Amino acid sequence: IHLLELLKRTAVHGESNSVLIVGPRGVGKTMLLKCVLRDLLEEKEAQKNLLQVHLNGLLQTDDRIALKEITRQLHLENVVGDKVFGSFAENLAFLLEALKKGDRSSSRPVLFVLEEFDLFAHHKNQTLLYNLLDVSQSAQAPVAVVGITCRLDVLELLEKRVKSRFSHRQIHLLSNPTFPQYLAQVRTQLSLPADFPDHQFAEDWNASVKTLVEDKSAVDVLQRHFNSSKDFRSMHMLLMLCLSRVSVAKPAVKPADLLEASRLCFSDAKANILHGLSVLELCLIIAMKHLNDVYEGEPFNLQMVHNEFKKFLQRKSNSMYNFEQPVIMKAFEHLQQLELIRPLDSSAARIQREYQLMRLMLDHSQIMEALQKYPQCPTDIKQWAMSAFS
Repeated sequence: IHLLELLKRTAVHGESNSVLIVGPRGVGKTMLLKCVLRDLLEEKEAQKNLLQVHLNGLLQTDDRIALKEITRQLHLENVVGDKVFGSFAENLAFLLEALKKGDRSSSRPVLFVLEEFDLFAHHKNQTLLYNLLDVSQSAQAPVAVVGITCRLDVLELLEKRVKSRFSHRQIHLLSNPTFPQYLAQVRTQLSLPADFPDHQFAEDWNASVKTLVEDKSAVDVLQRHFNSSKDFRSMHMLLMLCLSRVSVAKPAVKPADLLEASRLCFSDAKANILHGLSVLELCLIIAMKHLNDVYEGEPFNLQMVHNEFKKFLQRKSNSMYNFEQPVIMKAFEHLQQLELIRPLDSSAARIQREYQLMRLMLDHSQIMEALQKYPQCPTDIKQWAMSAFS
């Protein structure tokens, strides 16, 4: 209601405002804004006048790209043409001036929605934030700036001049459902509405959903998901995977479908990457695992990994795994690109590559699980991985 009132004052009465919506991921910040805008646009005055610009910190990574996107969303590309502006502020002022109505006295209100607001604070000099908040404070044009972020300390990221132009209005959202509420939500999400065209099917379907959420094995799966993440996006992902298994021959969701969907949701992405590695890359990972076991997680370098691998080769006296140093270095670099290993220190670029200290980004169980599923994994490599001492 507070947000609706705020945006109504901009859309209908031409007031300028700024506000931040803060809350953890998946809590419904964007959904709240969508619902408010839907209610707001039911008013004729707002529907006729309000312009919207939606920016995202993940997409508009600098102010130049953001300005281009603002121009595109306001449909002012033809007005701007080949004009060259001295500064960001000049360009923004021109865009807002171009939105003036026919009588040139009043400008159309613009709503700026900044998703991932905290990322805009990392732009050079925070020029975009400064100018948008400056316009919203100085009444040059009716502008509402709504920032959406999951960072509670977002105001600490703002420069003093930017902070002074922000209204300091914040709306905090927090979702902390109990497990019975979570179960009820699962049932609601899966159930068909009363006005569904095929009443008999809807009745049978809703009865099957009721049975599902009362089944012990299904409740156990949902409890595990609830303990892992309470946000609705992960719940929707789980239910979507269940529904994708429904067919004409099997017109209901069974506990087994929920179990399989859960397995897919919890599958380890890093362990899955291991299934696509070459045998050499897998050997280097096992050598790193042994180094981790022996030195209790201390960082290692390529030279140490190579020595560990050579010990294995000497024991096996198997020429099949004899690789040249450049090939091993290439494999090591590939593991770094896949982010299975990472440098201990970013300033290590000055150190010779063989001696750069690295950390393994996998734990023992992930490596062992991936080895079991690795296609045609040579037996001696499996045995080497399982041996307590390399």
